[in-house]
Amino acid sequence: MKLPAIPITDDHIHIDPNNGRGIEAAKDFRRSGGTHIFLVAKPSWSFGVEPSAGEDYREVFDRTLHVAEMVRETGLVVYPVLGVHPAEMNRLTARMTLDEAAGVMTAGLDLAACYVKEGRAVALKSGRPHYEVAPEVFAASNAVLYHALELGADCGCAVQLHAESGPCTDVVDMARRAGIPVERVVKHFATPDTPLTPSFIARHEEIPALARSGRLFTMESDYMDENSRPGAVIGPKSVPRFTRRYLEEGLITEEDAWRIHVETPSRTYGVDIALP
Repeated sequence: MKLPAIPITDDHIHIDPNNGRGIEAAKDFRRSGGTHIFLVAKPSWSFGVEPSAGEDYREVFDRTLHVAEMVRETGLVVYPVLGVHPAEMNRLTARMTLDEAAGVMTAGLDLAACYVKEGRAVALKSGRPHYEVAPEVFAASNAVLYHALELGADCGCAVQLHAESGPCTDVVDMARRAGIPVERVVKHFATPDTPLTPSFIARHEEIPALARSGRLFTMESDYMDENSRPGAVIGPKSVPRFTRRYLEEGLITEEDAWRIHVETPSRTYGVDIALP
């Protein structure tokens, strides 16, 4: 069965020509029926960058945008998402104080927001550690996340949240205080109990039931594109393949697929998703 004539969007994917399959992975996505990707910047160390100031993230962002241009040449529509991975905190505090590390990360987010304002990216990426950390590290990470939400409010853009598994309910109040609509805060690698906009891994077992209930969400592969971890988290073909399977088995309707791949990401990110 061919996919119906609707766009198929991967809400969180990495393409890395230096450490992974690069453009071949993007071609796999397209050959499988994919049309649109939200290309998320990888952590600074993936580019061999060791930031000591916010400006040092410029190389990370510029190289991500260069990859976006390469991917566009395959015929895909690419929306860059730029920001600072929350795991940067651990690496930075190995060579500076916690306050200094938080300052570097917030300055990096300030720079990412400039790219959004210039129209070179559509959203910001931030979050907090998804693993056990000291209370003071968690507090500092939350402060960085709150700054990202304030920037999202100022830019009028979405913020993708990389955080612990679970609902992240406290982020709702953070978003409201920061002035960003809660529906524009996307919980990457989401669980159904989140009050934020969930982006579910394409194989998530509850996708069909949630789609039938009318729940607003997107789908992602979180493909890391690293030769050292081939296929992690799931492969670049996954979003179109799982969408096709759900349709073939009657688990979702074409209307559900349209809501997942077009209506929800268009509204959340303020973009106009249409067939290329």
